[in-house]
Amino acid sequence: MTTPDPEGLLAEQLLRLTRRVHRIQKRHLERRDLGVTPAQSRLLRTLAHYGSPPRMADLAERLEVVPRAVTTLVDGLEANGYVRRVPDPTNRRVTRIELTDEGRETLRELRGARRSAAEEILAPLTEKERQVLGVLLDTLIDGEVAKRC
Repeated sequence: MTTPDPEGLLAEQLLRLTRRVHRIQKRHLERRDLGVTPAQSRLLRTLAHYGSPPRMADLAERLEVVPRAVTTLVDGLEANGYVRRVPDPTNRRVTRIELTDEGRETLRELRGARRSAAEEILAPLTEKERQVLGVLLDTLIDGEVAKRC
């Protein structure tokens, strides 16, 4: 008889939850028919956090992907009118990426889709359970020991 592997079970539960979250978010995005992939959505959200238009290299670093992946994402978003490439005012060899008005509107729609997906995912939990989950998730994300509830 084998001994139960609690860490293996937790790892499997986390992977299953991650897949469920992705499926639900994808469904909520598709309902809004924005023509944006989850990866493009992530790039738009990241872009919105910059005060001035970032370089593609900055986006690649922040997203933790290779620069070529950012180029592909930007190409798709630019084709849909959500972002545009603009020259750097101080270095003509550098291109920066900025949100368009349509991109900002799409970002508002994306935020609504994420909120409704989160509501669906968290529906089985009480308010107290959600608070505990938040603390646990912060601990896992930060890799530090958080204050216990």
